[in-house]
Amino acid sequence: MQRAPNLLNTADHSRDIAGLTYVYPVVSRRAGGVSVGINLNPNNACNWRCIYCQVPDLKRGAAPPVDLEKLERELRGFLRELTQGDFMLQQVPPEARTIQDIALSGNGEPTSTKEFEQVIELIGRVKKDFPLPAHLKLVLITNGSLISRPHVQAGLRHMARMNGEVWFKLDSATGEGRLRINNSRMSLKQVHAHIRLSASLCSTWLQTCVFNLNGQPMSSEEIRAYLDFLKDLLQAGVPLKGVLVYGIARASQQPEAKLLSRVDRVWFDQFCGKIRKLGLEVKPNY
Repeated sequence: MQRAPNLLNTADHSRDIAGLTYVYPVVSRRAGGVSVGINLNPNNACNWRCIYCQVPDLKRGAAPPVDLEKLERELRGFLRELTQGDFMLQQVPPEARTIQDIALSGNGEPTSTKEFEQVIELIGRVKKDFPLPAHLKLVLITNGSLISRPHVQAGLRHMARMNGEVWFKLDSATGEGRLRINNSRMSLKQVHAHIRLSASLCSTWLQTCVFNLNGQPMSSEEIRAYLDFLKDLLQAGVPLKGVLVYGIARASQQPEAKLLSRVDRVWFDQFCGKIRKLGLEVKPNY
């Protein structure tokens, strides 16, 4: 395994820092420690194109076939290094030297792989062979667009038995906003149905990225639509865990990068406060 020249930090989520195809370490702001990343999209392909995405050379498409044997070798080797080697001491800041989760994220939509259910089963099998923290979570970071697929649902059911969580992207609750931010034409009716389905299968948090576009934060109309959408979910009895609200910490690699900037801290806190007033837990990462 290659050694990174400097300590890991929250601004560097490089997928090749460990010299592996599928597995990479991250010091995650949202997780609050070391997150063992699983990148099922080494081809940099995604079915969405979010304007704040940090993946270079992003292209439209799906994950390639997963080499399950190679994934298992890499995951076992990396967990061995974390739990028995000196990786934590050499490359992780002292305040972050705990393994908080194993996260399926990476360079595209992880549920686009046909082997998704098999990947979840593999992670569960490997986890049992290492002295990992009892609180360790298995996290799926997803745009939620493919949750209607049977093999994805089967994977989520398995995740639920492994202290799993779904982090379901929701950056806008208007068709115009979703097209502008995510380059997605998925209808809000579909989004509602997929969130409801996700939450019925596995613990589900919404995750929302906030930023200035052309110097302006989310408009009052967008905020109203977003809050109304959350109200609709709650009134429908969708058992959401809460909302992960985060700002931009790393530079976008998309053409719109120069148009994006961090929102004001006061605006950020006020936005989080409006969500809390609905009765939802908010985990902020400015």
